[in-house]
Amino acid sequence: MAQTEKRPHIVLILADNLGWGELGCYGGGAMRGAPTPRIDALSEEGLKCLNFNVESDCVPTRSALMTGRHPIRTGALQSVPAGLPQGIHPWEKTLPQILQEAGYATGMFGKWHLGDREGRYPHQRGFDEWYGIPRTTNETLFTQSPGFDSSVVDVPQVMAGFSGQPAKNVAEYDLAKRRLIDSELTEKSIDFMRRQANADKPFFLYVPLTHLHFPTLAHPDFAGKSGVGEFADSMMEMDYRVGQLIDAVNDLGIREDTLFIFASDNGPEFRRPWRGTAGPWSGTYHTAMEGGLRVPLIVRWPGRIEKAGVSDDIVHVTDLFTTLIEAAGGTLPADRPIDGVNQLNWWTGQTEKSAREGFLFYIKTELRAVKWRHWKLHFVFESEPNSGTKHLETPWLFNIKRDPKEETDAAMEDGWVRGPMRKMMMAFDQSLKAHPPIPSSAPDEFKPISSN
Repeated sequence: MAQTEKRPHIVLILADNLGWGELGCYGGGAMRGAPTPRIDALSEEGLKCLNFNVESDCVPTRSALMTGRHPIRTGALQSVPAGLPQGIHPWEKTLPQILQEAGYATGMFGKWHLGDREGRYPHQRGFDEWYGIPRTTNETLFTQSPGFDSSVVDVPQVMAGFSGQPAKNVAEYDLAKRRLIDSELTEKSIDFMRRQANADKPFFLYVPLTHLHFPTLAHPDFAGKSGVGEFADSMMEMDYRVGQLIDAVNDLGIREDTLFIFASDNGPEFRRPWRGTAGPWSGTYHTAMEGGLRVPLIVRWPGRIEKAGVSDDIVHVTDLFTTLIEAAGGTLPADRPIDGVNQLNWWTGQTEKSAREGFLFYIKTELRAVKWRHWKLHFVFESEPNSGTKHLETPWLFNIKRDPKEETDAAMEDGWVRGPMRKMMMAFDQSLKAHPPIPSSAPDEFKPISSN
């Protein structure tokens, strides 16, 4: 970004377990019993990405977003019990830290899931202030479980923190609070934007909502509103909360100066009765199927990003890290591999195509698949979580354009694409050898060793 250009405010909303097929603008909405008019309208004001890809579940996706690095590098492979080393290791340089260095005010209101002890809370990892939950929403079921013992397990909490101060417990995160929390996150997000806009300071606002993670329970104002159940009620509430944030940006007079992004962290929930949909794709999160990888991404920046754009070019969650730093005039870390690529020129129409052609997909430390252009090579096949993994002696190749459900091996027709895929794998493997990954649950004092 040219130094003479005004740096944008950045608002990044991240839904939780929102499948590709849920929103109206992605083929769902009213069909799912839950119209989503505000998000649908947002998609007409910017770029709607049909091929935005994430990691296997909440922790690795959020780590990839915050560090621009695949979780296989960072050790943020999956959540572990409360209070143990987990999430982003202190050595990692986070997106809000870099934006702080670039002069941004940073605030987070929502679900963190990247560290729940001193030194690893959001306000110690680059956010000036935060309010929300350190881990995840299914914990609201804990205290209702027969035999729950608070003497051996901490009662889940909503927390708050400010830079330079200890984090504080604010309220128990139980089923009653679960219904209220997204309204609180929205209210506090609007207050943060108002304060920064009045101070004429560029800001980065990160709003990782709790909808539609199970238990998917709507605010009392939305309970019963859809007429088809709690899941649709919650989707209507989520759309309304996004609309509140859009309205606040407009009311503050900063619409033209704000890069506004709405995305999801994972494919749809697979557990019933909260099961979601990935639309035309098979699978859910926790799998390497397209339904687990692809989720909504909508990007609006008035005057910079053309209206009503739609693209099936590949984007990966790590790209948000690199692209937002470029938009803010920040500086990428130079002492570690960054997997995210800069998509700003594509978003703003200076180039026609995405800067990315593919990526490797791991679940924990196991390479499950490689995606390149419109092909996917599966090394381990699992169509549904917990349905049993099939380790393939000969990898299965799918042409996703012809076969979106990933049902027919295309190795005979399209076997040539294994060449560029193997080159991607070899290059990444060499990078891991040169920069060994941080072990999962590494202690805070651990320092990575590079062969460079």
